[in-house]
Amino acid sequence: MCGRFTLTQEGEVLLERFRLQALPPEYRPRYNIAPGQPALSIGLRAGERRASMLRWGLIPHWAKDPKMGYSLINARAESVREKPSFRVPFERRRCLIPADGFYEWRKEGRRRIPFRFVLKKRVPFAFAGLWDAWRPPGEPQSEPLYTFTILTTAANELVARVHDRMPVILAEEEAWDLWLDPEVPGEGVAHLLESFPADAMEAYEVSPVVNSARNDTPECIVPAAAGEAGDLEQT
Repeated sequence: MCGRFTLTQEGEVLLERFRLQALPPEYRPRYNIAPGQPALSIGLRAGERRASMLRWGLIPHWAKDPKMGYSLINARAESVREKPSFRVPFERRRCLIPADGFYEWRKEGRRRIPFRFVLKKRVPFAFAGLWDAWRPPGEPQSEPLYTFTILTTAANELVARVHDRMPVILAEEEAWDLWLDPEVPGEGVAHLLESFPADAMEAYEVSPVVNSARNDTPECIVPAAAGEAGDLEQT
């Protein structure tokens, strides 16, 4: 599962990293992105990468009730080609969801201890995402609501110490190009839906302030008083 993530980079960094011409005017660094909120997405339009803000929680174009999106924040890589909600987007509506970290919680008795997972290189990467456009039934001329979901796969050795699932991470230019290419069918990108190497990642405990989605400040990513980078590996 992936239920919270971060994108703390300033716009200039993202423009260079993802070869973008512009960012949406409403973009700002985020420290605790949660389902139901807008997040940066990158798609391909007229052969160029374009960034826009989409709401997290995919609403299939055929859905009668937009509340369906709250249960579709993730799509399992193993069944993405079979599920009606994801089958068409996987073939035709793939996107990148830029991030620089994500959170998972480890249970210790009644406590849930949050950890942030990042790349050792500490550079922005992308989650493999799918998008769709929804309009209220019977209102074909209304403004569409654009939403997305994040693909997940089996956790690597590091993430597995907290959770059995992790987001599909695409960290390199070649993978981004392939994932966004509308000419490549789903079977042509299936090999990308694997666990990211554990030895290229780090994890550290963060403050419980991140537990509330209302908190979206730099404090969310600061190592907890009792934890340092690499803390999880010692458990």
